[in-house]
Amino acid sequence: MNGVNSSGNPALYTLTLVPLPSTLTPYPLIRNKLYNIFVPRPSKAEAYLDIETTGLSPSGCEITVTGIHLCRRGNADFVQFVGKDNCADVILDALEGIDMLYTYNGSRFDLPFIHSALGVNLAAIFNHHDLMFDCWRNGLYGGLKGVERQLGIARNLPDMNGWEAVKLWWKYVDSFDLDALNKLLEYNKEDVLNLKTLKDMLLRS
Repeated sequence: MNGVNSSGNPALYTLTLVPLPSTLTPYPLIRNKLYNIFVPRPSKAEAYLDIETTGLSPSGCEITVTGIHLCRRGNADFVQFVGKDNCADVILDALEGIDMLYTYNGSRFDLPFIHSALGVNLAAIFNHHDLMFDCWRNGLYGGLKGVERQLGIARNLPDMNGWEAVKLWWKYVDSFDLDALNKLLEYNKEDVLNLKTLKDMLLRS
């Protein structure tokens, strides 16, 4: 219907009445405080992160690969940054809009290493959940690979480890061995994607 102002003249807007549905929406609801209406709660955006490095300490060592698995509103993406592409702006752009960042031992290794090497404190910017402590609470020890074996999480490269990853990186750097780089990237990808599998097994909701 047409609106009118206090002087009785037509107002500069049109109000349209829309019938409400007979049943409530099955989605989780939140109240919009400004308009006092209900809208669906958006799906949580999650990211899973793991880095490969040339050593255990950021002093004298560097990040070789950063792998990030992004799960946003039903869409999944996987990205990797190699060598000089590992910089604060690139990683922050990839993580933009996430609600939770998952790692394994990230509170003691990945995030402090990134903070020291790249100057960005991801733990201060994003909600961070270290799955290692969930494993410990469930009696699962032995590092990520050991936990995976206990839970039956499969790998295409079961014999790879962190030291082998370092050797693959230097093989690529010293002789431009693309096979070595591709194997390193595949190893990192398995690390990252298995974090999602581990989270789903540990934190079923």
